[in-house]
Amino acid sequence: MAAARILRSALFYLTFYTGSVFVVLASLAALLASRETFRRRVDSWSLWHRWCARNLVGIRIVVEGALPPGPVFVAMKHESFFEAIDIPQVVPFPGIFAKAELMRIPLWGTVADRYGLVEVQREQGARALRHMMAAAKKIIGEGRSLFIFPEGTRVPHGTRVPLQAGFAGIYKLLGLPVVAIAVDTGPLYHRWIKLPGTITYRISDPIPPGLPRAEIEQRVGAAINALNSQ
Repeated sequence: MAAARILRSALFYLTFYTGSVFVVLASLAALLASRETFRRRVDSWSLWHRWCARNLVGIRIVVEGALPPGPVFVAMKHESFFEAIDIPQVVPFPGIFAKAELMRIPLWGTVADRYGLVEVQREQGARALRHMMAAAKKIIGEGRSLFIFPEGTRVPHGTRVPLQAGFAGIYKLLGLPVVAIAVDTGPLYHRWIKLPGTITYRISDPIPPGLPRAEIEQRVGAAINALNSQ
C-alpha cells in the first residue's frame, strides 16, 4: 500500500508540473487574446490540478453550501497548496490578495497580475495600502469577488491561529459581506506523499460588513476552522 501511494504521488508530481509548464506558456500567449480567453487559459491550470488530484491520487471534492450572488469578500482556511491552486473552482474569477513575493515569480507573476492578484506589500506603509485598495475596488467594480487567506500562511490541520492583523482593516475598507470557507486538505495533501480521500469545502452564510474588529475576527476564525475536529 505504501509503495503504491509513493508511486501515485510521484506520477502526480511528474504529470501535474510538466503540464503546468504548458499551461503557463498558453496563458502567456493568451495575454494577446480576449479577456475571456485569457481567463479560461488561466483557470485551466486549476482544472488540470483537480484532474491530476482526482485521477492520479484519488482525491474527491465535496462542497457544502454556496456563494451568494454579487461581490463578496471570501476568507478561506489555508492548510496546503491544494486550495491555493483550486481557488477558481470554488470562487469564480476572483481577485486574490497575494504576497508580493509571488508576483516576482518569472512568467507566473505576469499571468497572475493580469488575472487580478492584488499585491500585498507588508510593512510598506500608507502608499502601498492605497495602491492595494485601488486595485481591489477596481475588481469589485467589475462585479468580481475578492479572496484572502486571513491566516497569512499555511496552518496544520486541527490548529487554530490568530488572523493576520491586516484582515480586519481590509474588511473595514472594502465594506463587503464576508463569506468564510473551511477546508480540510491538510491530512491528504500537506505532505510529500499525497493520500486518497475526500476534501471538503464548507461555505458559511454571509457575515455582514461593518462589524467591530473583535467580532469579525471571532466569527471568521470560527467559520474557517469548522472542519478542524473532523
